[in-house]
Amino acid sequence: MKIFRLAGMGLALVIALLFAVFVGDQGPWYFAWVIGTVMIVLISGAGAVLLDAQEEGITNGEQLS
Repeated sequence: MKIFRLAGMGLALVIALLFAVFVGDQGPWYFAWVIGTVMIVLISGAGAVLLDAQEEGITNGEQLS
């Protein structure tokens, strides 16, 4: 199983290096765009989980402080 993880990380590294070579001087802009998009998706997912937990707590009659 460790070899698959290592191979996956190696593949991610190769893709990142190829991406950096192809985008050239605009690399920081694309990097910020990708990181920002991932952060928006993760924050939205966390908000959805929290909203679901809050609604479930209300339906179960729990008090929210």
